[in-house]
Amino acid sequence: MCCKFMIENLSSEYSVRKFTEIDITDIYNLAKANPTYYKYMKTEPTYENLKDVFNALPPNKTMSDKFFLGFYNHEERLVAILDLILNYPNNQTAFIGWFMMNKNFQHKGIGTKIITDICYYLKKSDFLFIRLGYIKGNNESKCFWNKNKFTFTGIETQDVNYSIVVMERKL
Repeated sequence: MCCKFMIENLSSEYSVRKFTEIDITDIYNLAKANPTYYKYMKTEPTYENLKDVFNALPPNKTMSDKFFLGFYNHEERLVAILDLILNYPNNQTAFIGWFMMNKNFQHKGIGTKIITDICYYLKKSDFLFIRLGYIKGNNESKCFWNKNKFTFTGIETQDVNYSIVVMERKL
């Protein structure tokens, strides 16, 4: 990475800020309004499992690599959630652990604009790839990521309740 990672550069249109536990109600309300995601996860959003996201890390990563972020519009409404891990699974790759849009902002091109801005800044920060996983069978998710130039890596992992399909985009 060429320089200090500046989260405010992840969006040209929205203010980006790191979540704190004070934001848990906004996160919960956004998550609760997205039942499709949780249907495939075979769970429901709770304050506890959402708080777990604050500290969830892949193997061999530290909190300095993690950015759990909110994208806010000019009215201070939460538009999207992003959990981003830098330098995972290698130093050339950034990993999206979670991306979810506020239902009121879906199907308007806003999610694609946010992902495009994220990819642009990651490329400027010398990353070559961005990677993520979606839950197998969630075609809404699969279509969104395909539309945003992510392709199947050939990797699938098994969780207790579901399979995760790994996708990647070259930056």
